[in-house]
Amino acid sequence: MPEPLVITIDGPAGAGKSTVAQRLAKRLGLTYVDSGATYRAAALKVLEAGFAPDDEPAVSRLIGATGVQVVAGDGEPHVLVDGRDVTERLRTPEVTLAAAQVSRLPEVRAKLIEMQRTFARGRGVVMEGRDIGTVVFPRAPLKIFLKADVEERARRRLKQDAREGHEATLEKTAYEIGRRDQLDAERKISPLVPASDAVEIDSTHLTAEQVVEQILDLVKKKGLAEG
Repeated sequence: MPEPLVITIDGPAGAGKSTVAQRLAKRLGLTYVDSGATYRAAALKVLEAGFAPDDEPAVSRLIGATGVQVVAGDGEPHVLVDGRDVTERLRTPEVTLAAAQVSRLPEVRAKLIEMQRTFARGRGVVMEGRDIGTVVFPRAPLKIFLKADVEERARRRLKQDAREGHEATLEKTAYEIGRRDQLDAERKISPLVPASDAVEIDSTHLTAEQVVEQILDLVKKKGLAEG
């Protein structure tokens, strides 16, 4: 039986990772995983248990005994925590804040990275995040680092916020994205940097489908998929 195909897509917020990764996974018949969903799932479990998100010993024990699954569904995949579908609860402000705290804990992060690696099964996985090619799957045969200009990423985020009923300005959004970039690049644990063997794609002037086609061309050139 051939080994599962693993394709990693890393990059900053607003570069288009989620859309590209989902479409690519569908085209190749692979599982799509947003690594951030595992941190949000862990954060939700921590909040439900009544633990402080920065209590590393307690959170580590809890997450070590928690099962997180990502299963295909209509549209986006569903995230299960100990068998419960919690997909609709992962985007609340409380979970978002707790996820940011949980993801900073080295021991907890190590457990979640180990969990993320288990998703590479069956035909394979397209996983997106910020340290997938550098830390989670350093031996993946195809690594993509997706980037875009800050202003373009801010415009994309504004459109998303508008669809979700949130109000913001381009200037404020661009500032927040730039600040997030700086924090991601400077953090000591799993900083946001391209893997040495990653293919960098600038999506500033590309549609999501154009990016997908570029990656599919790389898959074909590397002989990573049948047909």
